[in-house]
Amino acid sequence: MIHFIFPAAIQAGLASGAYEVVRNAATGQALGIARDAATGQFVGHAVAGTLGSGAAAAPLFAVNPVLGTAAVGVQAATGAVNAYQGQKILGAVKTLQASVGVLQGMTAMIGVGVAVTAVLAAINLHQTLKLRQDVKQLRLEVQDGFFDLKRTMREQSSVVIDHINKVANDQNFARHRLELIKAYGQFSQALSSLRTVLAVQDTDVLRSDLSNIRQTLNEALANYKNPQLLEESKNSAYRLRRSECAWAIDQTIALTYQLQGQYAAAGDRLFHLQADIRRNCAEVAQECDLNTELDFIFPELTCIHDRDLATLSVWQDYLGWLNTLSPSEQAELASLPPAEAERSVDEEDVTVPEIDSYAELQQRSHPRALRDCLALMFSKNLRHDYETYIDREAHSVGYTALKPKNLAKLSDLGVANLYWYFQTQGSGLRSA
Repeated sequence: MIHFIFPAAIQAGLASGAYEVVRNAATGQALGIARDAATGQFVGHAVAGTLGSGAAAAPLFAVNPVLGTAAVGVQAATGAVNAYQGQKILGAVKTLQASVGVLQGMTAMIGVGVAVTAVLAAINLHQTLKLRQDVKQLRLEVQDGFFDLKRTMREQSSVVIDHINKVANDQNFARHRLELIKAYGQFSQALSSLRTVLAVQDTDVLRSDLSNIRQTLNEALANYKNPQLLEESKNSAYRLRRSECAWAIDQTIALTYQLQGQYAAAGDRLFHLQADIRRNCAEVAQECDLNTELDFIFPELTCIHDRDLATLSVWQDYLGWLNTLSPSEQAELASLPPAEAERSVDEEDVTVPEIDSYAELQQRSHPRALRDCLALMFSKNLRHDYETYIDREAHSVGYTALKPKNLAKLSDLGVANLYWYFQTQGSGLRSA
């Protein structure tokens, strides 16, 4: 669940009850827009989003719905994008391109062979978020979806540098690199065209251009999802990085539908994207190597679950709400003045509570339970299977407290720990 922060004047109105935060009636999710409690008139946009813990909602690859896509987009009647909307859309595009550039660039460190622990530690969640800021602020140059690894990682150990050299000379990865360069080129071409589209005033031209952009984006998406190349990879970290690039492109496709005022289509795209993310992440978790990949995978998948999926869910709820507004209400929303944030999102500190949380969990959980916890987090069906197994084993040894209704209240990690407890101790308990 994401909570929103508004400019000081609106926050005061919310505190007094004069204003209220708009919510999606079906889900109850706040949408980053405030309105007058008495008249229902919209009064302003939020300037920031935070997670339930209070941490900044800075996703790994998703567009922040407050600072990126909270504008209505193109008005069907005029085909025009106002200056505020254009600024927000360009911010979203910039974030998506920076994310893909960093995520793809790191595949050249990971390679398609067996992952090296030192390399994965060098590109952990904190480093990834930091590099994305460097790209957005032009401190790091991305060319063809890659950046100068030796320059960026020059302070790393000789093990990391040696692995970078090994990947650079790997003919198998060279084929992957060519496909990734092609895909990134298509993505960049589409984003360049999208920036131009924001200046188009003719509705027919705009719709035609957006259709062409979507075609290019779908071609890039097909390259990132190439199943043959993904199957050649021998490590989960590489497959995760390619999947993350694909997810960012899928969001861009949803954004093009939003620009056309096709909110139902955009929301449907986001719905299926979230399903893909859950399936892909569950597979990555189940396949990750406990010795080399878990320390890298756990914080990152936790971030994806808590930040990225939460962000996409809010965006989908926002689009569903937009689809219920009348043309006059959409026009009213689009006419709101821009909300000036007191602090630029690019100036925010990169916080990674997921890394600290993982360090704490390691002290009281077995690696196998931590790995399975990730899979359960993304797959309700798998969790149901684990609960069924625990219920059966608990019943056989008289642990009456472990009933289905009680298991349902446990955390994913609690279920995973119980599962492995019975896996390793079950036969002994039954024979005692």
